Amino acid sequence: MNNENRRNFFRLTVILFLVFIVNLGYVKKTQDVAEAENGIGGGIPYENEISGDEEIQSWPEDVIILEPAIKSGILLYDSHLIQSGDNISTLAVNFGLNQDTIISLNKVTNSRLLQIGRVLKIPNQDGILHAVKNDETISAIAEKYSVDKNDIQTINELFSENILAGKDLFIPGAKLDWVSLQEINGDLFIWPVNGAITSLFGYRRDPFNSSRTQFHTGIDIRGSTGTPVRAAMSGRVNQVGFDNVLGNFVSISHHSGYRTVYAHLSLIRTRTGAYVAQGERIGDVGSTGLSTGPHLHFSVYKNGTLINPRTLMR
Repeated sequence: MNNENRRNFFRLTVILFLVFIVNLGYVKKTQDVAEAENGIGGGIPYENEISGDEEIQSWPEDVIILEPAIKSGILLYDSHLIQSGDNISTLAVNFGLNQDTIISLNKVTNSRLLQIGRVLKIPNQDGILHAVKNDETISAIAEKYSVDKNDIQTINELFSENILAGKDLFIPGAKLDWVSLQEINGDLFIWPVNGAITSLFGYRRDPFNSSRTQFHTGIDIRGSTGTPVRAAMSGRVNQVGFDNVLGNFVSISHHSGYRTVYAHLSLIRTRTGAYVAQGERIGDVGSTGLSTGPHLHFSVYKNGTLINPRTLMR
């Protein structure tokens, strides 16, 4: 073998050796990646990519992170067993939610009457339930609550504008209207008179005939003659006058279908058609009409139906 042939043989040997080394490194790297993907050896949860002085953390696709899952429109529920001392306010703080969310999702009608042992549904995000009305569309519902139509469709897994009446939809990020929240929390009305309740709403023994019962249309609040009587909520006076049973009375119409009546007044201090603010003096405690002594008879109507005033008073 001459010198030229020896040189060619040496070059070929070096090239083949380099190819072998490169291939060996590639196989080793591929094995390491496969092992990491299969959980062998622990692997690493993310890679650090350096660009200049800036470090960017890039998470693999199979890593599940709770916050993005919440924002993506996935509605999840947990449960909570009501215990002694629980109330809507503290539960909302503990779970990082609005009171509206817990109230609506669990269809709470009176937050003061939560029963120990009841199980509440706790969602992973704020929102309220909306009962679909006849011919109501998703677009109309989205406009009502000022939310994105696509968010409603995604979270409720809806694929059409047509939805069945009566179906409950979760409206992400929405809140109850102010009146509904005040009703449920019992904070809608202030006390028209500061005093003890001497007779409750509902059936009672007739104070003028102990042998029979009668339905009491409001609550009686004790007070001395001349004690100021104040409007329980702002509204417009729709009637004042005298009635053989109620005596001197004032009737006030409020928003959302509410009307309040203040009876047995010794003096009326307002007039029909007047607008009165919450807490404004409208009369004085008395004992006019069918009465056993000085007190205020206080009644509340919602859309013409009598309701118990005590459930709405702070």
